[in-house]
Amino acid sequence: MDKLKTAKEAIQQVQTGNTVMVGGFGLVGAPLTMIEELTKHEAYDLTIVSNNVGEEGKGLGKVLRQGKIKKAIGSYFTSNREVGTLYNEGKIDVQLVPQGTFSESIRAGGAGIGGYYTKTGAGTKLAEGKEEKIMNGEKYVLEEAIKGNVAIIKADKADTLGNLQYYKTARNFNPVMATAADFVIAEVDEIVDVGELDPESIVTPHLYVDVVVRSRYQLTKEGVVELG
Repeated sequence: MDKLKTAKEAIQQVQTGNTVMVGGFGLVGAPLTMIEELTKHEAYDLTIVSNNVGEEGKGLGKVLRQGKIKKAIGSYFTSNREVGTLYNEGKIDVQLVPQGTFSESIRAGGAGIGGYYTKTGAGTKLAEGKEEKIMNGEKYVLEEAIKGNVAIIKADKADTLGNLQYYKTARNFNPVMATAADFVIAEVDEIVDVGELDPESIVTPHLYVDVVVRSRYQLTKEGVVELG
């Protein structure tokens, strides 16, 4: 199976009403090429699982402004204050999840675990409507796993099989998202032949990856630049 596709070909996997996992923290470690393609794609009513919804008018912030996102599940929405504005106007649903819980819930989804108990959020508004349990004299709250129809992630290098290496903090949510979705699209800066990656540095094995797309953008200190 040839996993190398164009961004336009890959984005066709996203359908209206899907839950889409998107890696990165703000714009760092985010699949900017695929996000740009999502702005041109017809799918809407999306549930976006991402640490945050980009920044105002940047990254996932563009998709937000298009009105394609019906719900956002994440931790750090203050990087894009338009999320709060739209929530207060009743135009988007928001599920706020503590960052460690967010990561663990995705990991649980990839591991086939239905849910788990954590002390984080117990006794607060975040626990309202959730099952709570006393264990060893302390209160815990039940958190359900998070899974997606499609994961769009960003890696540094891939081989033609789809084995992935990441660059520094891009290893935040991208690797766990690769395990927790039905279909995984990996946007990468460089594609090499099989055997060129050090096996010890492969973080995401190719069995998790369905499509590999070469990135058109790079995040620099000056902002996002399009590669030649």
